[in-house]
Amino acid sequence: MIKRKRPVEIFAWIFAREYSPLPLMAYRIDAIKCPENDPLPVPHEWYQPGNLLIGGISSQIIYIFSFKKHPSQDLGFDLPVVVQHYNKIIACDLEFIGESVLNYVCSVVTKFYQHVLALAFAVNEINENSKILQNITLGFHIYDSYYDARMTYQTTLDLLFKSHTFVPNYKCGMQKNVIALIGGLSSDISFCMADILSLYKIPQLTYGSFAPEQHDTMQVPSFYCMVPNESHQYMGIVHLLQHFRWTWIGLLAVDDESGDHFLEALEPLLSKNGICSAFTHRIHKQGRLLFLNELSYMAWNIYKPFVNTKARTFVIYGETLTIMWLSTLMALAGHEDKENTTVGNELLEVDGPCTGAERLESLPESVFEINMTGHSYSIYNAVCIIAHALHAMNSPRSHSRKRMKNKSVKLQDLQVWQLHPFLQGISFNNSAGESVSFNDYREMGTGFDIMNIVTFPNKSFRRVKVGRVDPENLEGEKFTLNEDRIVWPRPFNQVLPISVFSASCNPGYQKIKKETEKFCCFSCAPCPEGKISDQKDIAECFQCPEDQYPNKDQNGCSTKVTSFLSYEEPLGITLASVAVSFSLITAFVLATFIKHKDTPIVKAKNRDISYTFLISLHLCFLSSLLFLGQPTEVTCFLRQSAFSIIFSMAISCVLAKTITVIVAFMATKPGSGMRKWMGKSLANSIVLSCTLMQAGNCAVWLGMSPPFPDLDKQSVNGEIIAECNEGSVIMFYLVLGFMGLLSIISFTVAFLARNLPDSFNEAKFITFSMLMFCSVWLSFVPTYLSTKGKSMVAVEIFSILASSAGLLACIFTPKCYMILLRPELNHREHLIKRYN
Repeated sequence: MIKRKRPVEIFAWIFAREYSPLPLMAYRIDAIKCPENDPLPVPHEWYQPGNLLIGGISSQIIYIFSFKKHPSQDLGFDLPVVVQHYNKIIACDLEFIGESVLNYVCSVVTKFYQHVLALAFAVNEINENSKILQNITLGFHIYDSYYDARMTYQTTLDLLFKSHTFVPNYKCGMQKNVIALIGGLSSDISFCMADILSLYKIPQLTYGSFAPEQHDTMQVPSFYCMVPNESHQYMGIVHLLQHFRWTWIGLLAVDDESGDHFLEALEPLLSKNGICSAFTHRIHKQGRLLFLNELSYMAWNIYKPFVNTKARTFVIYGETLTIMWLSTLMALAGHEDKENTTVGNELLEVDGPCTGAERLESLPESVFEINMTGHSYSIYNAVCIIAHALHAMNSPRSHSRKRMKNKSVKLQDLQVWQLHPFLQGISFNNSAGESVSFNDYREMGTGFDIMNIVTFPNKSFRRVKVGRVDPENLEGEKFTLNEDRIVWPRPFNQVLPISVFSASCNPGYQKIKKETEKFCCFSCAPCPEGKISDQKDIAECFQCPEDQYPNKDQNGCSTKVTSFLSYEEPLGITLASVAVSFSLITAFVLATFIKHKDTPIVKAKNRDISYTFLISLHLCFLSSLLFLGQPTEVTCFLRQSAFSIIFSMAISCVLAKTITVIVAFMATKPGSGMRKWMGKSLANSIVLSCTLMQAGNCAVWLGMSPPFPDLDKQSVNGEIIAECNEGSVIMFYLVLGFMGLLSIISFTVAFLARNLPDSFNEAKFITFSMLMFCSVWLSFVPTYLSTKGKSMVAVEIFSILASSAGLLACIFTPKCYMILLRPELNHREHLIKRYN
């Protein structure tokens, strides 16, 4: 039979520090002695009496067995090893005597001892504040889970029902009045507790961080989480990786259900946000100390994924104790050239059992943190929540009390299930000034701090808050990070570490995925023409906004310049000058014809048609000015229609002149019936009908879909072309086609009449002028369609000027020569003589 020595009393003192978020007063915790006849003793208890008790399940004790002789001879396993890395694990003096067992030693995770002290401190703080609970004293009773499910079930039942003496049919010892339990640290411990507490509807406030979906805690109304849902951390991790552009990372997760849930939730988020996992490694869950061969094997397996990988960033997930073991193993595994025995030699150094006279404030910070940790803060808040819920039950003005129809409940006679409405509706500010309340899922409605652990050469460290993840922040940012406060480890020389598979693609380049590789494996290629990338690692280049264009390096956009053919630029000045010059020349010719209107040369060439022709040519030259300058609604509405109507009039005048010559010649033949067509009516009818037909086409065009000012932002790189959108393209080409038809008819008739007698005939000049006219406009069509911007406008202006000038020069130059330079030829006798 194994006998257990009586446990030593544990003294713990916490002193107030000015940098602590909550002042910690000094107090003493006495261990309760268990009855000698307990068949399965639980040696570690912390108790403080009170009218109402708050139960607690801590996680700081691990058992270790030592043997008289090598146990492999009888039991088939190696000697156990006690790891003391940075003094985080120390031994206590609970010894067991047996045939082959030399002693039974417990190992204390000193980091978690603060959890017990935080609960005790919070209870004492509540008891000292008479405004919260009057005439009621809180006490506590704390057991340890020993990182074991069976022990958790036993300690939970002991908290609820165990007395120090057992006498049938009698109540002996202290009276159990546990109103709520706080615990546990890990998900499996919390869920083991919930299996029992949910049966009795006893409130359970767990302070560990895990995903409640693993156990469907919504179905357990007595389960409260003192930290936000762990799933909120996942997007925080993604934001953090994206912020530092760490796209090639390693994933290490504990090999249990919680690790499965973590990987299932995180890996899709990583892929969705452009982050790849270089490897995924599962870590054995630790709930005990390891034997030497196990430790050596685990050290190598932990270190192995880090070899030959470009990843420099690792996301590690596991229970707190597992993470502590992992940090120890990773530090030891760095000695990859040493043999396993050397690793073991570095581990085996324990100072022996505690004396009971140790002082916590004398321990280094790596062993025991004086600053309140996150877990301790959650425990502190849990005690405050319970106290405020009791206060609400005792207050007639409480909203939850009103929902219970103002029923009075004596706290001494409290039934634990009556506390739930007050817990669910709790809302107050703690002594640190932070709001404390539960959301609809009975989780703390707060976020997570991003901490930077700064280590120092003397193995001490300090936690520095550098950011926050607050998914429920509706007004501010959900992710904040202060890079200036981050202290990188010394090997990085205060330079941001790089954790990518492929080098970053600079602005102006885009990523090209490598076949058969993960999407984080890529090469870089320049952006296609017309596209840019203004950041690193752009997956696909993109186009600039319509009013901008890519710069030379294709890493940014420049503002486009609005372009149009203006009067101020040389080309605009030249065209405007030519147009005005020819219009003046045409006016001069018209004035000359008017002045010499009674001369034979003017009368013989159909004086009225000549006047109309010259006026239309004059207007043609001036209409070209409508195409210069920035387009407006008026100029766009008028320029094409005015040009087409005026030009149609000019061409119809040419046609009328030619037909008049033919009719006049045919009328001179004896017995000809063409005499009735002689006179001005035929010519005027031709000009008027052709002009009206073109005017009708323009009226339909302007009525259906008139031209309007528009901006072409795509045709010319770096420019926004201010132009007139022609509206209906069909009507535009119909109008041009009508002018082309008139030109072809005029050319054909003039060509057929070229051999008539010279005294009546100007068909040769008309034929040449129309040939030049048609050549200009046939060249215009392909040139107009192949140019953009101001060049297109210049082509149309040039075509108008060239064709108009050709008509003016070919038809009226011979007449002006005879009128002005050879007036002796401008006589009837001379014309008749030439005819004879």
